[in-house]
Amino acid sequence: MTRSFRSTGAAVVLTLGLLAPTAARAQLQSKVGGITPVDSLTGQEQEMLALASDFAKKCTDALERWIAAKETSEEKLFSSIYYPTPKTDPPKFTTDWDRLSDRDILPIEEAVVGKSPVIVFAVMVDKFGYLPTHNARYSQPLTGNLAIDLVNNRTKRIFNDRTGLAAARNKAPFLIQRYQRDTGEIMADLSVPVMVRGSHWGAVRIGYRAVDSR
Repeated sequence: MTRSFRSTGAAVVLTLGLLAPTAARAQLQSKVGGITPVDSLTGQEQEMLALASDFAKKCTDALERWIAAKETSEEKLFSSIYYPTPKTDPPKFTTDWDRLSDRDILPIEEAVVGKSPVIVFAVMVDKFGYLPTHNARYSQPLTGNLAIDLVNNRTKRIFNDRTGLAAARNKAPFLIQRYQRDTGEIMADLSVPVMVRGSHWGAVRIGYRAVDSR
């Protein structure tokens, strides 16, 4: 697959199905809802699934409130138009609605992160992997030092690596991906779809340190 960027003035349009992974990850295991029975999940996986399901519902409610209140439109929420932020590397983007996410989604995300010390991140992404609002710990002010900013400011990026896109596009009740980081640490990524007015919009993702296996 190839990455497709189409410019519309100062904006970038992404075409679904033509995004390429930015980096390969060593995939160890994948569990898909509807194929993998919930009662076969480990205790930790069931705990994270319960958190992610509630997380997804709250995000759906927030996005639909924006539409109902006319703070944004369904068309804008489902559009794939992103406005590049100058002089950012990796590139960052804003949208017509990301300010609403900063206001309403961040508190939801932070509540999930606070549930367990093994949770590394809890975020909402659209179906292209765009992450409008990262957790507070990863949304520190930009310093201009790329090495520092890569770790401390990860918000408003498009995470189109294999794991990220699989999570964003998955329409099954859940997707659990386990992979080995370059540090040797086993990381788990559990995602649940986010629906807006009955249509698949994206997903919530909880990244956590796996402490049990089956």
